[in-house]
Amino acid sequence: MNKRSLLPPLLFLLLFQLKVNAQNEKMASGIKLISAVDIEEKVAGQAARVSTVELIIQPKQESSPHRHPGPVYGYVLEGEYVFKVEGQPLKTLKAGETFYEPLMALHEVGRNPSATTITKLLAVVTHPRTAKELILPE
Repeated sequence: MNKRSLLPPLLFLLLFQLKVNAQNEKMASGIKLISAVDIEEKVAGQAARVSTVELIIQPKQESSPHRHPGPVYGYVLEGEYVFKVEGQPLKTLKAGETFYEPLMALHEVGRNPSATTITKLLAVVTHPRTAKELILPE
């Protein structure tokens, strides 16, 4: 293999690493990607991936309304989580409880009600492999 034929794969690896580093910096603000695994199943007719994410929500912090490119299954690891997805009632979840968000449902409310303790969530998102973001602002 000559040097010229190595250039495209090396360029791809460099760009991929820059993207990963940028994502890790973004996720350092409370969102940590634990794993991303390609699976055989499809989401909305597209090849799929399952991403597992840990979210740390600071006291009184809340998210803006958003959607996800695939269904989400979540688990409250620590604290409490006030949660509402379109068409469902507002819920306050405690450690050990779970939640579900259908594909592209509007996540209307997501907040830590405590003034003193963090909320920690584990979320599993099944989404198209082509999805560039897991959180789609409204």
